[in-house]
Amino acid sequence: MIKTNLEKLVDLAVSGGAGHPAACDSDEKSSYDGASFVPVAFSGINFTVKVGDSAFDWAGAHEVQPGVAIKNGCEGSNEGLCALACIGNEAVIVDAKMEGKDAKLKGTPGVVTGKTCSGRVLVYFPRRVVERISVGDLIQVRASGVGLALLDYPDVRVMNLGPRLLKALNPSEKSGKVRIPVAKVIPGKLMGNGVGCTNPRTGDYDIQSTSPEAVKEYSLDQLRLGDLVAISDVDCTHGPRWQQGATTVGVVVHGSSRLSGHGPGVNILLTSPKATIEPIITRKANLAELMGLQ
Repeated sequence: MIKTNLEKLVDLAVSGGAGHPAACDSDEKSSYDGASFVPVAFSGINFTVKVGDSAFDWAGAHEVQPGVAIKNGCEGSNEGLCALACIGNEAVIVDAKMEGKDAKLKGTPGVVTGKTCSGRVLVYFPRRVVERISVGDLIQVRASGVGLALLDYPDVRVMNLGPRLLKALNPSEKSGKVRIPVAKVIPGKLMGNGVGCTNPRTGDYDIQSTSPEAVKEYSLDQLRLGDLVAISDVDCTHGPRWQQGATTVGVVVHGSSRLSGHGPGVNILLTSPKATIEPIITRKANLAELMGLQ
């Protein structure tokens, strides 16, 4: 294992309630080709889609999000939830609202699988558990990972990466480079929504999926929710920007979109302005397989 400061990380409890889809995301929208559609499945409790499923072709979907999206009702507390929760952190149901469910659901474990620019944290639970969760059920996350560093690689910035996922990734070293498993390498020229964001810890950065030619050329429709991807010639140390030779690694947290400039969203895990990160392509580089999410 690469030398890290894991023993210095601070673990904190943060929490949020199982969310409800935002009303503004149900308005009729115009797609990139001028057609009208009503976007669905933006945030909330998703009974249909889970980590490991395709990121493409969900009917009417705009950035479909798998699992349970949680949000804290207090604005300041929600900022803490989004900033401190990291992918791979353990989550647990601590309160179930519907009468009679509490004894069965309380204590059920889950895993954080992503964060969105809508201020939600995405949590995986087995489908049988998702079927019983209600809007408002309280979920607590053991937040750990903020401040994580690779001690021998000061130019590699780590963010949104929990210790459990780091262990599952098991990054190796070779010839002064950090080797990370990924499912696909994405050219930086395809990146869209999220450019200009100065805080890559709390939002996502979209792979544009509104060019059918690009989707076909780069086989983007093979992307799965939970895939680890490398983005070439992009540095996100202080926000996404073009930098030749840079490499960023992230995880696909939401699905494709028909809105211009949007597409599968990526949470940044590791980034460097130099050629220090070496992506190793493997189809098994998905949260479902890395973390045993069935």
